[in-house]
Amino acid sequence: MRKRLLLTVLAFPLFAFGQEKQPPEPRVEYEKKTVINFDDDTIQGDLTRPDGEYVEARKRVNHSNLIKIREEWRDKVKQSAADL
Repeated sequence: MRKRLLLTVLAFPLFAFGQEKQPPEPRVEYEKKTVINFDDDTIQGDLTRPDGEYVEARKRVNHSNLIKIREEWRDKVKQSAADL
């Protein structure tokens, strides 16, 4: 039993040296500000604008109120209380 333990303890460093060391990963550093220079390039294009129809605002639509006030509510509450 002692021989196995002693062999295991002595053999462990051999396995540790057999592993390859991985090279450290290169650090990526980004600049805070990116400058793009278009001095030598000629940029051509047309300015596209929407027609006047799309720019005009729509007319406001009058909607009917969806909340309907019940006129007989108080009478029905009093009647249900009287029924108890």
